[in-house]
Amino acid sequence: MGQKHLQSIHVSHYKHTAGCATEVMPIPDVVKISMSQHIGAPCKPLVKKGDYVKVGQLLGDTDAFVSAPIHSSVSGTVTGIEEQRSAAGGADTLVVIETDKKQEIYEGIQAPTANDLPEFVKAIRESGLVGLGGASFPTHIKFNPKNINDVHTLIVNAAECEPFITSDHRLMLEDAEDLIAGCQLVMKYIGLDEGYIGIEENKMDAIEHLDKVLAEKGITNIKTFKLQARYPKGAERVLVYEITGKTMNAGVLPADLGIILSNVTTIAFVGQYFRTGMPLIQKRMTVDGDAVATPKNVIAPIGTMINDVIAFCGGYKEEPRKILMGGPMMGRAIFSDEMPIVKNNNAILAFSKKQAMVKEETACINCGRCHQACPFKLIPTALAKAYESRDAQALSDLKVMQCMECGSCSYICPARRPLSFMNKLGKAVVKEAGIK
Repeated sequence: MGQKHLQSIHVSHYKHTAGCATEVMPIPDVVKISMSQHIGAPCKPLVKKGDYVKVGQLLGDTDAFVSAPIHSSVSGTVTGIEEQRSAAGGADTLVVIETDKKQEIYEGIQAPTANDLPEFVKAIRESGLVGLGGASFPTHIKFNPKNINDVHTLIVNAAECEPFITSDHRLMLEDAEDLIAGCQLVMKYIGLDEGYIGIEENKMDAIEHLDKVLAEKGITNIKTFKLQARYPKGAERVLVYEITGKTMNAGVLPADLGIILSNVTTIAFVGQYFRTGMPLIQKRMTVDGDAVATPKNVIAPIGTMINDVIAFCGGYKEEPRKILMGGPMMGRAIFSDEMPIVKNNNAILAFSKKQAMVKEETACINCGRCHQACPFKLIPTALAKAYESRDAQALSDLKVMQCMECGSCSYICPARRPLSFMNKLGKAVVKEAGIK
């Protein structure tokens, strides 16, 4: 299998916390657990004010197909059900719990068993697992593709190509057993022949550690796959091409190409869940940025307020100008640190005015760097022109729907034009026009 490469860019890594072992944060006084922690229908609260809840207890669920249940990360008393604006701009329902710090485990928590794929998929749904790399798509749906007999390969996305973030890196060093067990479980129940763990070459200690564990266990059908340390190697369609050589256009699912693709943290959780039976209630994340006093990798209960996480990292050493959930390339800026951690948080980055500053946009100089940077060889300047004139047909003809909004074009542009964001808006223009 010869390695093939799509166009990519070099982004400064800023992996300051790569050598920082993960620290477990103390239980906070209050958690606020969102009922919208996945793509799809939000959950409905199953508890009310005054209820006492325990760790792992079901807090919210829905009968909608695209959904995943939500569990309590703490023990304590429900003090209210609140509405708050989410980071995405919509309404979010929060179950507010005043913790008692006892962390009493909910009765009936035990490691699941599964005799076949339907039982495995049922267990995964009951765990509340969603894509933990950022997409938050309910994992039980991904693990049960319609063309189940045609899938044969597992690809684990451990590239972690975004600057600053090192939480996946630490997982591979600290939780290799769960990761490999998760790979084996997914491959066993779905019936996959081979597995690849794609890791960027700037994490050689993780590659070497996993290779050693795999060799010690005598596992030969799961291999690490070294990727270039360039952005955006962790993007789904890029990763599929790099490892298999198969082209995955917009709208095509990995399963259509015979592949189950999942984030490394997601797969490791499968191993952990089948070992402990504890549903998804906590998250490892990187806390960094020049406004943070002591950058760290942290495990925190889901629902912990971001300002409490920052306080655990020494607080702010200067006023933050911008706070991101996720990385600087594809993460989401938030309007307040009084927001809770959700399942797919892999980083909190707080930047000072100096580091957050975006230079003023100037006129395009037609240098072509954005085209050279695009993994799919789109022409961002032409797309921007079509968007500015709201020409839906031109946007469609220029394949704006192929854009995965990785931000490479915006990053490389000397005129600092928001090309990736215009593509995002351009997609909406195409959809509104009803062009398929």
